[in-house]
Amino acid sequence: MLLSRLNRKEKLKFLDLAIQIVSVDGKATSHEERILNMMLAEVGDNIIKEYTFSLAADINETIDFFVKSPQAIRNIVYLNLLSITMSDDLYNTSEHFFLDNIRRQFKVSLAKRKELMELLYDERDLKEKARRICIT
Repeated sequence: MLLSRLNRKEKLKFLDLAIQIVSVDGKATSHEERILNMMLAEVGDNIIKEYTFSLAADINETIDFFVKSPQAIRNIVYLNLLSITMSDDLYNTSEHFFLDNIRRQFKVSLAKRKELMELLYDERDLKEKARRICIT
């Protein structure tokens, strides 16, 4: 969501964080892989061709890159990381601590985190409503 607003380097660095978040608790679930594939489609083919699809050597360097970015960019990155973790019903402690560390370093307030979570729940509810309307 809104990943098209990121520049080339931000997209590549975001993918580093996305790969990390799906790997932090072990193997990626099918839901996490599906969400990641949707995000890959959003960042564009040119970025996909450039990306190595492996864990970054220094994740702290990637986080530091975004710490220096404008708050709007940090919010977009954090929103998409939240989306990955909420894509399935398994939100474990490893993901929680990883995300909370990023939230604090990105200076995303608890109030902003709540707003972003509400957006994701609204999106999930809308998709479920559309599914129900189309199927019945």
